[in-house]
Amino acid sequence: MSVMKRLSMIFKSKANKALDKMEDPRETLDYSYQRQLELLQKVRRGVADVATSRKRVELQINQIEQQATRLEDQGRKALSVGREDLAREALSRRSSLQTQIADLRVQHDNLQAEEEKLTTASQRLQAKVDSFRHKKETIKATYTAAEAQTRINEAFSGISEEMGDVGLAIQRAEDKTAQMQARAGAIDELLASGALDDFSGSRNDDIQAELDRMGGGRDVELELARMKAELGQGPAPQPSIEQGQPQAQPQPQSQTQQLRQPGEPA
Repeated sequence: MSVMKRLSMIFKSKANKALDKMEDPRETLDYSYQRQLELLQKVRRGVADVATSRKRVELQINQIEQQATRLEDQGRKALSVGREDLAREALSRRSSLQTQIADLRVQHDNLQAEEEKLTTASQRLQAKVDSFRHKKETIKATYTAAEAQTRINEAFSGISEEMGDVGLAIQRAEDKTAQMQARAGAIDELLASGALDDFSGSRNDDIQAELDRMGGGRDVELELARMKAELGQGPAPQPSIEQGQPQAQPQPQSQTQQLRQPGEPA
C-alpha cells in the first residue's frame, strides 16, 4: 500500500470518527421524519390535483350534456315547423357533442382511478409515517435515557477516581497524625525521665529538684538521729537540722570515754 493511500485511509477513518461523534441520532430521525412528511404532503397535493382535474372534467361533461340536450330540443322544434334542414344540423352538432362526452367520460374514469390509487397510496404512506413517528419517539426516548445513564456512569467513575485520591490523602493524613502523636508521646516520656530539658518551664527547675533531693536527705538524717536518741545511742537532733542548717559534726571521743559505760561518772 502506497503512502498516499495509507494517508487517505487514515484521514477518512478520522473524518468518519469525527462525524460519528458529532452525529446525533435524534436529529437524524427528526430530519428523516420531516422528509417523510414532505413526501406525504406531495402525495396529498397530487391527490388534490387529480381530484381537481376529475371535477373539471365532470363540469365539462355536464356543460356538454346540457348543450346536447338543447340541440335535441332545437331539432324537435325545427321538425315541428317543417325545417328539416335545421333539425338535421342540430342533430349533427348533438352527435359531435356526444363524441366529446364519451371521450371526457373515459378521461374522467381514468382520473377517478388515478385518484383512488393516489388516495390509497396516501393512506398507506400516512400509516407508515405515523408508525415511523411512534418508533422515532421511542428510539429518541431510549437514546436520551442511555445518554443520561452514560453521563451518570461517567460521573460515578469520576467520583470513584476522586474518592480514591481522597482516600489516599486521608490515609496519608492519618499516618502522619499517628506519627506525630507517637513522637509527642516519646518526647513526653523523655521529659518525664529527665533525659530532655523541658524549656517550657522555669530555668530553675533543676535547682529546685536538687533542693528537694537534699531536703529529703535531711529528713532521713533527722529521723535517724531521733531514733538513736530514743535508744540512748546518740544526742537528740538539733533544731538547726530541722531548720535546714548544717549540723555540727560530733567530736571524736577518747578511748576512755568510748569504754565508759553509760551512767558511770566521768
